[in-house]
Amino acid sequence: MVFTLSTVGGTFVRMVDCNRLLKLRLVVARFGEMDCAKWWNTRGVLGNVGKLAYSRGFPKTQVFARARAVFAVANQRSNEVFDAPDSFNLWKLPADIEDQFQEFLCNCLDSPEEWEEFVENLTCGPESDLMELLGSHGLIDEEVRTTAKELRRADDSRSVPLPKTSTANDRAVSLLAAAFSRGEPGKLAVPYVRFEGEEVNG
Repeated sequence: MVFTLSTVGGTFVRMVDCNRLLKLRLVVARFGEMDCAKWWNTRGVLGNVGKLAYSRGFPKTQVFARARAVFAVANQRSNEVFDAPDSFNLWKLPADIEDQFQEFLCNCLDSPEEWEEFVENLTCGPESDLMELLGSHGLIDEEVRTTAKELRRADDSRSVPLPKTSTANDRAVSLLAAAFSRGEPGKLAVPYVRFEGEEVNG
């Protein structure tokens, strides 16, 4: 998807693939659950336990109900750990992108089978490696992998600053996901970025 944004210096085009964004969020959300990296307070919601529990109330859309639940908890926990002014993270992107993402999720409700299969394949445990998991689903390339490995946590160990960039695009979002790997089990470090000319609304 292509987003056009007017800035002080003119107009630029940013491209974010919502299909890819959903997959990135699903992988990191699953990885951060209490039965894996122990970053946010959900346990197996995107695993078999969650499938059984949510299938009772949401037989056709349970995969999206589970995803929204973990996304919300991951976002809340990330904000508790680190929430710098005018910064964006994997769960909080510029408003127009989030609007398009919500529209994309609504369209996905008509064909949940693809996403049920994707989530089924998100096998994860305490010894899992986030970058390997992202790579196995074709969500990061070698450049993103290398860049993420070179990133360092801030002095307070609660965040991972990414270099400031001009706009949100697939590479920036992929790096936000991969940079979660700089955290440790039970010790969340929130990757964040600032985009030139962007401010967080609200």
